[in-house]
This record gives sequence, C-alpha cells and structure tokens, in this order.
Amino acid sequence: MQTTAESIRVVTDAAGPVELSLVVPVFNEEESVGPLIERITSAMVDFSRPWELILVDDGSTDATLVNARRALGQEGLVLRIIELQRNFGQTAAMQAGIDAATGRLIATMDGDLQNDPKDIPSMVAELERRELDLLVGWRQNRQDGLFLRKIPSWCANYLIGRITGVKLHDYGCSLKIYRASIIKQVKLMGEMHRFIPAWVAGVVPSSRIGEMVVTHHARQHGKSKYGISRTFRVILDLLSVMFFMRYKARPGHFFGSLGLGLGALSVLILLWLFVSKFIFGDDIGNRPLLLVGVVLLLGSVQMITTGILAEMIARTYYRDDASPNYIVRKIFDRDNKDA
Repeated sequence: MQTTAESIRVVTDAAGPVELSLVVPVFNEEESVGPLIERITSAMVDFSRPWELILVDDGSTDATLVNARRALGQEGLVLRIIELQRNFGQTAAMQAGIDAATGRLIATMDGDLQNDPKDIPSMVAELERRELDLLVGWRQNRQDGLFLRKIPSWCANYLIGRITGVKLHDYGCSLKIYRASIIKQVKLMGEMHRFIPAWVAGVVPSSRIGEMVVTHHARQHGKSKYGISRTFRVILDLLSVMFFMRYKARPGHFFGSLGLGLGALSVLILLWLFVSKFIFGDDIGNRPLLLVGVVLLLGSVQMITTGILAEMIARTYYRDDASPNYIVRKIFDRDNKDA
C-alpha cells in the first residue's frame, strides 16, 4: 500500500507543538549521515523551542538508511526517517519531508555536510526579526570547484534572477528557512528545488524573501552528484519556471499568442499573394512564399487548438489532482525503529 502525505503528518513531540522541523534529503550518504545527525544535535542544543529532524532517504543503495536508524531513540532527539520506495530525486524527497513536517517553521539543508547546521538558529532569528516568509542561505565563500560548480552556479543564478525577478545571490543553496504555512502552499515538481524562491514569490511578495550569508564546507565524503551538465538542465527548468509563473493558470494565452502571431504573418503573406495574383496577374503557383503562407496558417490553427486543449487539461488537473509526487515505503521513529 502506498503511503500518502496525509498519513505521515503526525505529532512527534509530546512536550508541545513543534516550532521547527529540519528536513534533510539524503541519497547514498552512508559516511556522512552519522556525523550529520551529530552536528545537527550539537548545533541545536541551545535552541530553546521544540524541534524535530526529518531525514528523507531518497532510495539510497548503500548503508545510508542503516546508519541513520542507529540514531533513533537518541536522548534529546526527535527523529523521523522517511524511506522512499525508490530514488525520486531531491525535489520529491524535499517535498516528502515538507509534507511530513509539523513545525511552524521548516528548515531544509543538504545531507553531505557542506551546509553547517550551526547557522540554523541564527537564520530562524533573522527570519523572525525581518518578518520574512523565506530566508535563503548565501554561500558567499563557497568551497566547491570553480569550473564544475561555481561558474555554472553563477550563470544559473543570473538567469534565474533576470527571468523570475527574485534577486538573490545563491538560488542553489539548500539551507533555507520557511514559514510552514507558506511553503506548504507550493507544490514542488520535477527538479525544481533550486527555483523554490521563485515558486514562493508566486504566493507572497518578493519583499518577504531574503537571504543571509552562511557557512559552507568542502565535501568530506563521497562525490558530488552534480556536474557541468546541470547547467543545461537548469536552462530547461528555467524555461518551465517562466512558463508556469506567467501562464500556469492560462496556458491558452501562451499558445494562443503564438498562434495569433503566426496567423497574422500568414494573412499578410497570403494577402500579398492575392494582390499579386489578381491585381498584377503574376503566377504564384510555384512561388515558395505560397507554401510558407499555408504552413504558417496551419501552424496558427494548431497553436490555437493546442492552447484550448491546454486550458482544459490545466483546469482539470488543478481541480482534481491531490496526489503527492513520491511514494513512501516506511517511516521510522523512536517507537518503531526496528520496523
């Protein structure tokens, strides 16, 4: 039986409502997950409000899950581990953790020890001081390779900022603090985790999105799962983000605009050929321009028809779809750590 988001929203701290849920997706981080939990526990020792840690194992094929389960039942740690049925990707894993979170605030970070959990308490204080809905970490002194990580990231940040209008220095930093009531209004899809600020900007004014300089460490274990190919995926994802931000509720306007443009150009071409044929007596039967005009006319009809179908599909989808984009296999907590 597949476990849905509704079934994993459970209260985890009997001492009172959870104030902060820390969501960490992990995938094949067997050497990092143990030290990660220790660092988080140490960093949060002076955090005076109730908090929980949610690890989402995104279909790891190594000992990540086994190593993580050793921390279940640890004194002073409210830990839940969500095991996904297979590798769904970081975005889906993050969505699973957000759906399971019960805190008023939600923090997310990577599981590779490059983000520093010591920044979390100060980020929470900064978010509340500035009355923000989203605070994004800025890896100002980023400890990554120049050509494979930094330069593609700089290019991506520039493009995202230009197209979305949300000006941040570091979209790719996973260390973020959200108000749960806001991020739970956003459904993450595909590989769109790096565009979360843009999605949030569709729910709240961009003035309620801020950034803060955070610590960044070099990777200690394993190898990076990203490379130069990520730049091309970001460009494709960015086009999707631009489409959804501007035309999510009205895709017919996008396709219709293209169709009307092609139709107008077709009408001009065919009108000129009509005048050329019947006013000036020219032979237009073998002219390539006639074929171009007819093709543009057919393309116009096709685009307008596609727009109508897209409107119908979008309205049906947003009305009826409530299913999550992940499948949970098991959930481990201190009461069933050996399940």
